[in-house]
Amino acid sequence: MTDQAINWMSAQQALTPDKPFYMYFATGATHAPHHAPKEYIAKYKGQFSGGWDKLREETLERQKKLGVVPADTKLTPRPAEIPAWDGMSADQKRLFERQMETFAGFAEHTDHEVGRLVAQLEAMGELDNTLFFYIVGDNGASAEGGPEGAYNELMALNGIVGKADQMMDHIDEWGGPNTFPHFAIGWAWANNTPFQWTKQVASHFGGTRNGMVMHWPKGIKAKGEIRSQFHHVIDVAPTALEAAKLPQPKTVNGVTQRPMDGVSMLYSADAPKAPDRRTTQYFEMFGNRGIYHKGWVACTRHSIPWVMAKLPALKDDNWELYNVDKDFSEANNLAKENPAKLKELQAVFDKEAIRNNVFPIDDRRFERFNPALAGRPDLLGGRTSLTVYPGMTGMLENAFINVKGVPHTITAEVELKDEKTEGVILAQAGYFGGWVVYMKDGKPHHEYNFFALERTNIASDTALAPGKHTISYEFIPDAAKPGTGGKSILSVDGKKVAEGQIPKTVPFVFSADEGTDVGLDGETNVSPDYKQGDNAFTGKIVKVTIEAKPSNLSAADQKAKEDAETAAEKAED
Repeated sequence: MTDQAINWMSAQQALTPDKPFYMYFATGATHAPHHAPKEYIAKYKGQFSGGWDKLREETLERQKKLGVVPADTKLTPRPAEIPAWDGMSADQKRLFERQMETFAGFAEHTDHEVGRLVAQLEAMGELDNTLFFYIVGDNGASAEGGPEGAYNELMALNGIVGKADQMMDHIDEWGGPNTFPHFAIGWAWANNTPFQWTKQVASHFGGTRNGMVMHWPKGIKAKGEIRSQFHHVIDVAPTALEAAKLPQPKTVNGVTQRPMDGVSMLYSADAPKAPDRRTTQYFEMFGNRGIYHKGWVACTRHSIPWVMAKLPALKDDNWELYNVDKDFSEANNLAKENPAKLKELQAVFDKEAIRNNVFPIDDRRFERFNPALAGRPDLLGGRTSLTVYPGMTGMLENAFINVKGVPHTITAEVELKDEKTEGVILAQAGYFGGWVVYMKDGKPHHEYNFFALERTNIASDTALAPGKHTISYEFIPDAAKPGTGGKSILSVDGKKVAEGQIPKTVPFVFSADEGTDVGLDGETNVSPDYKQGDNAFTGKIVKVTIEAKPSNLSAADQKAKEDAETAAEKAED
């Protein structure tokens, strides 16, 4: 990505040197999954053996020496929901150290690549007159990995908490292409020092605050200085517009624009002690919500990313109050001492929430990935049948029939030249979870890949003769609930040729980035039975029809059935 950015930037300036340019260089770091070259991971071997509690203490000490936090900043205590490092077993610590080594390597590798971009700007003579924003990290280090991390982050996105014993065999390859990893919650908490909580807990600064560098030597006289005015990411665009002496757009492509809520940050460059110009900002995610207003924060943590428990009613949440002008880390809760100020800020939150369409608050998590469960329309508008053709690739989940946990069939009309036909007919997602209908040595197969942990593969015993055939697959779920297992049936020309049982299925989302492909599996391979990048179907696909039958249970009936099944399981135990 850096190579492409450098090539484009260099060519643009060579051909049109008087023309300004804009680049959005989004690395994905340090968002999960955490991937890094081996040599970068190796640099940090053994550097995190002290654990996350010690790392918090060391980090705050460095922050104070650098002057990036006030000298009187307090280290907020570890929440009861985050385990102590000293309570971890030797195997857990070995796994956890590798997780943090990978994260650190990821961060340094990103800095190196950004540095290459900066070096090219300097070589071109454009660095001093380029307004450069470097926003570091994710929006608070993320705790989606759960108490022990995850070698496949997609499990966490489906509400499945990873266990260390599932991951021990992956330590040596952690951070490589055969993993989709995330670290344990303790590291997320430590990387948000000195704040409370983590990403997704948007009520607290641990889930919202990042460092940012603003560099523009031609326009900013100050160098290497720190500014502490309160600002939000939506202030970046107004800052760039002011620097370029451009007005905020009133229309874009004929569409009337709302005035930007953001304010420029340039005023702070020449006035380090200037009062904040951003006086109010609301936050909300999964019911975790907060409001900053004139140096104060009122907030309430409604849910915890890795705790899959029944949530309290929103009206019953406990609110906290912090004077962040004097308490940088939100260590001193003043809610009981100053109830009037808390009530004042709660009213400000309500006003901002109404203005920004926050209400009604939806505190569901992984269920929201599935449009049918979330109650939102998708591109197919409720259709239950879709016919696709060769050349249709990269169809993302919300642009494709939703087959998760419901009865469905896949019917492919193909023409085979010989008895050795190979390749993928239809594949959804990839190596870290998905399904595929393909042929190998002339025999049709179906494989279901449950997060690369369990695979169910059924196939015909005999190769198909050359000519036209109809290859069909049917899934019959065991129950009308997310994640259900079910019967897997493969047929050729109307005759059943194989049958199996899929123990459990992906409940809510297969992938955040891999789609469905006709005639090949275009990204990572769902099945190890064929090669990544070399799996195109060698016969001819006429068409493939996918038909899904949505569950006939209402949401209430489905919930009642699930509760009854859970009660029955507990009774058996």
